[in-house]
Amino acid sequence: MTPPTWVALLVSFIPLPEPVIIVGGGLAGSEAALQLAARGVACELWEQRLSGPQRPDGSPWTPAHVSAGLAELVCSNSFKSTEPVRAPGLLKQELRLLGCRLLKLADEAALPGGAALVVDRERFSELVTSAVRSEPLVSLREGEYAELQADCDRGRHIILASGPLSSDALWSQLSALVGGERLYFYDATSPVVAAESVDPEHSFAHSRYDKGEGDDYTNCPLDKEQYLAFREALTSAEVYPIHGGDDYKLFEGCLPIEELAARGRDTMRYGPLKGAGLEDPRTGRWPYSAVQLRWEDAFHSAMSLVGFQTRLRYGEQERVFGMIPALAKAKFIRYGRMHRNCYVEAPRVLQPTLQLNYEPRVMLAGQITGLEGYLSAVATGLWAGQNMARLVLGAEPLVAPEGSCLGSMLRFMSNPAHKKYAPTGFQFGMHTWLPAKMQAQAKMELILQRAEDAWAQMLQTTG
Repeated sequence: MTPPTWVALLVSFIPLPEPVIIVGGGLAGSEAALQLAARGVACELWEQRLSGPQRPDGSPWTPAHVSAGLAELVCSNSFKSTEPVRAPGLLKQELRLLGCRLLKLADEAALPGGAALVVDRERFSELVTSAVRSEPLVSLREGEYAELQADCDRGRHIILASGPLSSDALWSQLSALVGGERLYFYDATSPVVAAESVDPEHSFAHSRYDKGEGDDYTNCPLDKEQYLAFREALTSAEVYPIHGGDDYKLFEGCLPIEELAARGRDTMRYGPLKGAGLEDPRTGRWPYSAVQLRWEDAFHSAMSLVGFQTRLRYGEQERVFGMIPALAKAKFIRYGRMHRNCYVEAPRVLQPTLQLNYEPRVMLAGQITGLEGYLSAVATGLWAGQNMARLVLGAEPLVAPEGSCLGSMLRFMSNPAHKKYAPTGFQFGMHTWLPAKMQAQAKMELILQRAEDAWAQMLQTTG
């Protein structure tokens, strides 16, 4: 026999590693699958909603998802700022440097959004689903994954990216594995209205401080009297109840609009209803307050209410939001909804490599880690996918460099010094190496430079 035949025969007797199991086809799971495939590692991606958003008995798989697509964006359709002087913008730069697949697809599905990366959420999900299905090393598995303990006992490599709306059966097994109860908070989605139903006589197109194109956002101004009446209605409107026995814990970075209204007369005016930077062409001035609408699709047929996460009952949403003059006759395509999000106590159970402390073949990614937001989900999915590929191929998983945004975020997540771990989106305050006293501009320049140097050094070493 010739040497190539001997080699082929020898290889045929070498057992191939079993495919990595990825649980959850959201942002984190989809990114992890694509990263593994790019490195020649096979995986099985489990997603219970592949046949539709409802179970065979007609009940919903989750209280938030409405489609069968991968990487469905359930809260808003924005990946936040693209500016490198903002925390989300710099994190995006790092993820692109590391070969992030989902951000490339988000660019393809992008809509006008000023200084933010805003996408057509249906188009984005279609692109991600197509990309995953076209990968020969990724096998999609439909149904509810409930074999965590058994697969751990068999020594399987697993990435849990099932999100904060994981099934009770999976949470039960995960809780037994990490030796603790799940933590939770309440999250909500914003309503979406038909664009043609927004009254042009009481609205105007303008991007805040002229960032982006002029028609990226539609603004619905309120004068002082209208604003105060709207706030009064919000604080007294009927809401859906939460789970019995639960405390009403909220993520401070994304509060329901009625919660903001209850916290003070002007809280909304310094938040999602601020009029600053929105010059009304009819008056030449900034309005007292304004509700912003953002495009939902490339056909400009639907718009979402920016910052209007809510648990108001559906009828109350029509009544109260209809007090906004531009939305007096708005047709609601989708109502805002409240749901309970669960996550693990990451500082106690996770390493900065995203491995479980006592089960290093198991990694967690996405919002199940307690890192909040779309970008955090994509980032942890990318890092879990790349680290799992290293683990399967016989290399040590990497800890992201301390000077980087990703490294600082993962160290924050896994820091055992946390006395009370709560959901947190990435922010520059996670850079614990920053000097306490430094001017804002100098601090920003230092962050940018250190992040660039940190990744250049690591990529030169590891490839």
